[in-house]
Amino acid sequence: MNNKTQLLAAEMDKEEQLPDDCMKNLSVDNLIYAMDQGKLKVLLAKYKHGIAANKWGLIGHWVKLDENLETAAYRVVTQATGVTNFHLDQLATFGKVNRYPLRRIITVVYYSLVRLEETNIIHGENTHEVAWFDVKALPELIFDHDEIVQASLEHLKYKVRHEPIGFSLLPEKFTLLQLQEIYEAILDIKLDKPNFRRKIQKMNLLINCKEKQKDVAHRAATLYRFDINVYEKLKDFGFNFEY
Repeated sequence: MNNKTQLLAAEMDKEEQLPDDCMKNLSVDNLIYAMDQGKLKVLLAKYKHGIAANKWGLIGHWVKLDENLETAAYRVVTQATGVTNFHLDQLATFGKVNRYPLRRIITVVYYSLVRLEETNIIHGENTHEVAWFDVKALPELIFDHDEIVQASLEHLKYKVRHEPIGFSLLPEKFTLLQLQEIYEAILDIKLDKPNFRRKIQKMNLLINCKEKQKDVAHRAATLYRFDINVYEKLKDFGFNFEY
């Protein structure tokens, strides 16, 4: 047995020490997104043990024997961020034979959209560090996690053009600039301000709060909130945001 094989065998022994209530070949990985100062950020963890030690990766966990996939994803996001109300959707299943070096593991990937100001980041037992990263400046990621991130960003570009999911990243009251920044960050383009505002206003999705920003160094902008009834209709029937 050569050194590489011995190391892999040793790591497999460590990895096999999973909780008895978890499945050994099925995990959920979570893309947790938030907006921070006009940038789209994703939450990553640096792990302590196994072949992922001291490397950055998505936040995930094994699926428990008695829980549904979505329940597992929701559990992981809530434990990592402290947030209980957020947009959660399934992205895809990743199951290449060699995606994990030690054995066959299939992961079901979910993405969630959270409000940064509501998060209270919590370290897991197997993490050294948890931090937000700009999606345009990611560190090297473990396994196929970079492939997963890129797939999710392409998916978000489509979703934000056809469903009002971007509002899940906004505070209850927001400015039109904050809304535009979300579209620009996800679509990775610069939008014309007057044209963007005309298109958004035509959707009849916004309600003017008759309030201005407070405690800002620049000219205070008008605050808006979204109309929940129109929002639900757009979620069901969709729209086409052309740019």
